Amino acid sequence: MPFRISTFLAASAAGGILGFAVFGARALWFGAWLGALLWFGLDIWRARRLLSALRHDVGSLPTRAGGMWGEMAERIRKHLRERDIQTRQAQDRLQEFLAAIQASPNGVVLIDEQGRIEWTNETAAQQLGIDTERDVLQHLSNLVRDPAFVAYLASWNYSRDVTIDAPSLRQGRSGQPVRLSMQIHPYAGNRRMLLTRDVTALEQAETMRRDFVANVSHEIRTPLTVLVGFVETLQNLPLDADERSRYLRLMAQQAHRMQTLVNDLLTLSRLEGNAPPPASQWTAVRALLAHCEEEGRALSRQLNAQGHVLSFVLEADCEISGAPVELQSAMSNLVSNAIRYTPGGGEVAVHWRQLSDGRGEFSVRDSGPGIAAEHIPRLTERFYRIDRSRSRETGGTGLGLAIVKHVAQRHGGELRVESTPGQGSRFALVLPRARVRPLPAPGPRA
Repeated sequence: MPFRISTFLAASAAGGILGFAVFGARALWFGAWLGALLWFGLDIWRARRLLSALRHDVGSLPTRAGGMWGEMAERIRKHLRERDIQTRQAQDRLQEFLAAIQASPNGVVLIDEQGRIEWTNETAAQQLGIDTERDVLQHLSNLVRDPAFVAYLASWNYSRDVTIDAPSLRQGRSGQPVRLSMQIHPYAGNRRMLLTRDVTALEQAETMRRDFVANVSHEIRTPLTVLVGFVETLQNLPLDADERSRYLRLMAQQAHRMQTLVNDLLTLSRLEGNAPPPASQWTAVRALLAHCEEEGRALSRQLNAQGHVLSFVLEADCEISGAPVELQSAMSNLVSNAIRYTPGGGEVAVHWRQLSDGRGEFSVRDSGPGIAAEHIPRLTERFYRIDRSRSRETGGTGLGLAIVKHVAQRHGGELRVESTPGQGSRFALVLPRARVRPLPAPGPRA
């Protein structure tokens, strides 16, 4: 303000001096008034210039101008620069926030007061079949037509979630719909945020848990009922030596069946709870194969007087790293399964080879009845049996392939199944290259 007053006085004084110099003393005041008017005109022009810049183009604000208007323009320019920086920072934070939501495995849909889509991330778009650009401002209930969700959206009672089938997704080879948990959270008045979560695996795990408990109870109850019946018979009826011997033999079979079931359950529990197998412990495949052959031939003689045509081929003399007990269990399970489900006189071929890429393959091929394609994806489920009566007759527990799958996964390998009804089956345990090496050559004798 002092600078503004001083420039006004200076302009008036300059006008007075100029009037006095040109027209004499009579023009002194006239020149002073004229100088003041010129100063006011210039001041108004500068103010209008600043106002025009603010209205139309902030970039044209005057620079390096003195006086109040120049200082005001400079301060406005500084404030605008700070505002632009803050805006850019806010936009960057917003983009980071949106990127984090996009990376989330859960779906997010923002809904306005009328139930229209304001924004959605890619996960929700894939799960619900929404186009992230085309379907903006579309009513969500028009796009997701599941009756349970439509009623849930309109109820305004969001204390719980609702589970529906995903409109646009199917799971794997089964072709079953993906199950979605949907829950809405109100915010900012009547706006709502919808969160979607894939709960297919959770529901499957819960179903498997219930089936597992039911199957364990059933598998143990059956032989236990037989044992109790035999014990009551032995206690209450006078039996001769032959009958008593037969009952005791049947009781021993049922007890052995329960013992096998408990051992398999303990094996599965140990596989799931133990640390990964070591990579530094090496075992010769020849020794594992010899043990499988010994058990397989004994089992074949036990199950069928006619026996089976068994062959055991070691194509490459190798060592494999891992837990020897687990590897032996997996291999023996594959061999025993093939023998149990192959009729007497049938062929069971056991083969070890090293694949061209360095991986090792332990395969068992049989000439049994084969397996229909719809059963193959479920073979490694616990207690899953294609023919329950046949499994009980041969002493199977329904846990063998589940054990093989867990052993394969723990060693970084995989279980492959190939089968054609009426033409037999082929099961192969494939181990990664890092766990297979050629057997070291024997050193020179001393």
